[in-house]
Amino acid sequence: MRFQVNRDVFSEAVSFVVKLLPQRNPQPILAGVLIEAGPDGLTLSAFDYEASARTTIDATVDEPGTILVHGRLLSDIASRLPNAPIEIAVEEDGGIAVRCGSARFTLAAMPVEEYPSIPEVSGTSGLVPAEDFSTAIAQVAFAASRDDVTPVLTGVQLEVTGNALSLVATDRYRVSLRDVPWDGESVEQTALVPARTLQEVGKTFGHAGTIQISFSGAGDREIIAFTAGNKTVTSLLIKGNFPPVRRLFPEQTDHHAVVSTADLTEAVRRVALVLDRSAPLRFTFDTSAVTMDASGGEQARASESVDAHLNGGEVTLGLNPQYLLEALGAVKSEFVRVTFTSSDNANKLSPVLITSQTSVEQAGLDSFKYLLQPNLLLR
Repeated sequence: MRFQVNRDVFSEAVSFVVKLLPQRNPQPILAGVLIEAGPDGLTLSAFDYEASARTTIDATVDEPGTILVHGRLLSDIASRLPNAPIEIAVEEDGGIAVRCGSARFTLAAMPVEEYPSIPEVSGTSGLVPAEDFSTAIAQVAFAASRDDVTPVLTGVQLEVTGNALSLVATDRYRVSLRDVPWDGESVEQTALVPARTLQEVGKTFGHAGTIQISFSGAGDREIIAFTAGNKTVTSLLIKGNFPPVRRLFPEQTDHHAVVSTADLTEAVRRVALVLDRSAPLRFTFDTSAVTMDASGGEQARASESVDAHLNGGEVTLGLNPQYLLEALGAVKSEFVRVTFTSSDNANKLSPVLITSQTSVEQAGLDSFKYLLQPNLLLR
């Protein structure tokens, strides 16, 4: 095999396919990147049985063929080569020669025949706006659990209903939800996608215009594919039943406060400095302000007030400051609405609902909702 390719194009392609590979893989063969050279250019692929990435780029192919090389090493080399065309060829001894300007590397070839087949996806599909989908991922995926003890909570649930695609995530202490437009088959469809994989999709495809999402497979090999331009990412779905968290969102939202997102964010960051780790921050909402109080034992105390517009009675409650800050970072608006929900149980604190607010009077246009449960944080 022998081909020449643009240095920047090749470096970007290799970087894309290796992003989803785990840093350490128990099977060395899965650390490789498969490069197929043919009449249509180069196809680069990576697969670790759970997620795959594939892209096709233009190249001048003198001798078609297929090679498998260590992905992260190739990515590091390609990103540091001089600004000149790259030539890659298989040498007589089986080594893989990489030449660029006066730089030359010889890499060991990995056995192509031992590499697993990249999954193909064909099934229910539709299109979503790339920018909206990327923003939705950023607003939802951080609320997924990082604890592998409960795998279903480490994913983001995608739900197709009519002309909308919903993204939902929870770690038991909070729930994050966002809808985006869906243009495609309106068959009801759900897919529980690992949050890490979905976050990489959001970062990579955010400026792609539109993203095609396809569902395929059955049983233990259900997969989902995201395609934009010449790039495709697939992921094996997480098996299990996602908790029915939608029913937790309240219908009545009359009792609420509206606060400047930036002012509240900065105040929470300052006051939380004196808190012991994982301790809740005390919030008191009254007619004109929200006051934050924190005590770090005998070492330090802090308090600060921020202007707020309260509709309803005064409220005092404790919230995890980091969970609140993550929600405030996800609100893409100048103001934030904090809604105090009601509960039938007088002995149980009700969750607060965080949504976007364009102005003091006008609610935000997006569908972002974030539910934070205070009572679990006050134990």
